[in-house]
Amino acid sequence: MTERKSRILIFTGDGKGKTTAALGMALRASGHGLRTLFLQFIKANKAVGELTALKYLPGVEAIQMGRGFVPAVTDLAFPEHHQAARHGLEKAAEALRSKRYDLIILDEICTAMGKGLLTEDQVMDLIEESGGVSCLVLTGRGATKRLIAKADTVTEMRNLKHGLSDGIAAQKGVEY
Repeated sequence: MTERKSRILIFTGDGKGKTTAALGMALRASGHGLRTLFLQFIKANKAVGELTALKYLPGVEAIQMGRGFVPAVTDLAFPEHHQAARHGLEKAAEALRSKRYDLIILDEICTAMGKGLLTEDQVMDLIEESGGVSCLVLTGRGATKRLIAKADTVTEMRNLKHGLSDGIAAQKGVEY
């Protein structure tokens, strides 16, 4: 078996658990004394539980770059979301070049791509820069075939049933 210097993992699909799986990796990495960057591309709520908890994990830095739910391309607010995603991409590239992190999690980057905030080529270029990081994780709905082919581990979360469909509101500690 060939030992790789770096890993690329993707958590995608329409089911719940993509960000949660990535957070589990941050927890595990912290337990091993590894340095982690958790960069969120879409989310903008500073009061979510994961950001509060990550502050207590040694070696973990969490940054939200998003502006929240992405409006239609024709909406006047869309350019602000597009700019935020580009800034997130620049921050991720800077982190990769710095070689300060062992694990970089790009939360919702696939969603940002699917919503037209980033292009597939931009994300592929970023992956090409990831050689010095031991592990790069991408999350979000709609990972493309090119991204999946580039990754060595891909997990698709599939929605079988979700409480929101039955009118159950998002719950603190469960959805956020």
